[in-house]
Amino acid sequence: MTDTKTRSPEYRMAHGMFMGMRRELLDDALAYRPLTPMATDGPVSRRLPRFIRVYVAWFPHALVVGAALIVMSIGYTEGRPVTGIIPAGAILLTLVRPVAAFWVSLATAPFVSVMSGYWDGWPWAPTSFIGQLTVMTVVAARTRPRTAAWMWALTGVFGFFCEVFLSRGGSTSTWPLLVTSAFVLLCVTVFHTRRAAKEEVTAQQTVTAQERSRRTLLEERTTIARELHDVVAHHMSVVAIQAEAAPYRVENPPPELEQAFATIRENAVAALAELRRILGVVRAEDYEAPDAPQPTLADLESLIANVREAGLTVDATVTGAARELPQGVELSAYRIVQEALSNVLRHAPGASARVEVSYVLGGLGLRVVNGPPRGLVKPSPGAGHGITGMRERVAMLDGEMTAETTGDGGYEVAAFIPAPRQESA
Repeated sequence: MTDTKTRSPEYRMAHGMFMGMRRELLDDALAYRPLTPMATDGPVSRRLPRFIRVYVAWFPHALVVGAALIVMSIGYTEGRPVTGIIPAGAILLTLVRPVAAFWVSLATAPFVSVMSGYWDGWPWAPTSFIGQLTVMTVVAARTRPRTAAWMWALTGVFGFFCEVFLSRGGSTSTWPLLVTSAFVLLCVTVFHTRRAAKEEVTAQQTVTAQERSRRTLLEERTTIARELHDVVAHHMSVVAIQAEAAPYRVENPPPELEQAFATIRENAVAALAELRRILGVVRAEDYEAPDAPQPTLADLESLIANVREAGLTVDATVTGAARELPQGVELSAYRIVQEALSNVLRHAPGASARVEVSYVLGGLGLRVVNGPPRGLVKPSPGAGHGITGMRERVAMLDGEMTAETTGDGGYEVAAFIPAPRQESA
């Protein structure tokens, strides 16, 4: 293979142009590429009844067949059916082999003109003129804008070649064909470019939405990890302190007992250090641990009082025998109720809410339900991140949760967190 880098710039440019034409119109020119049905999820087609949309999907095929029938009818009108059948066949070929259809339409144009006895527009008889224009339009719509440019250029070169070397006198229709096809192909190219840009924007928006959702999920998990870190660290610190103080509460404790408590303290301190080392990565550099203890269900009354001061009417009921639950369960339950009431304030202004806390043998049930928004204040837009955080907390504790709209236009959040009753020793 000759190295094109040693050739002149003109040669390299011509070689590049030829290779471009070869890729678009010569390589796999006979490839089988059937025209797929049209998507029916557009702004107009999706409004149609279902039984009609099934047929709308074949609308592009119907247009191609209709154009072929028009060209065929022109040939029959002139009294020479074959002059219409050949261009019509090239048009129909675009449904399965678009690039081959272009070459067939281009190569048969002089023969159609000879058979029709039409010399005034050589080499484009009326049927071949319409057929070539239709073929280029369909092929350009099914391929790329670069293919449309090469088809237009080859059509011009072929038309002028026939006019100069094969002409039998009379005018030519090459210029009208080039002007008309240039306008049509330009429209097709603009549509192609706009559709490609729209698809790219849609893909980017989808990726952005997925990344935003993933980032929100990670942020919520980080928040949960921070809170659990504080809870577990507190308990491990208490274990270490109690293990250190226990021997001093017994007069003359045996050495074995002192060694046992010393081992407990050492393990607690080591576990606490390991916990801080592993979970410390989830803390931001500017994060500061809260001075106050983490909230529990005992703080629900103050939470509801604050929400009432903000203008939300809230009714709270507690059923079952209230008992102390694991701190992680109480913290997550408090956060779920807090986020649910915050959502009511943001998304349902003027609505009333009801909070139900149920202590059962198997765990804790939560239900926060509100009515539809009322009043003149518009709901604040939201991305559903609060619901995501609730689901993460419930899933972390092996619970179940539902969040859905109610029949009257309100919203309901219901969750169950397993927390079996602990038997006292």
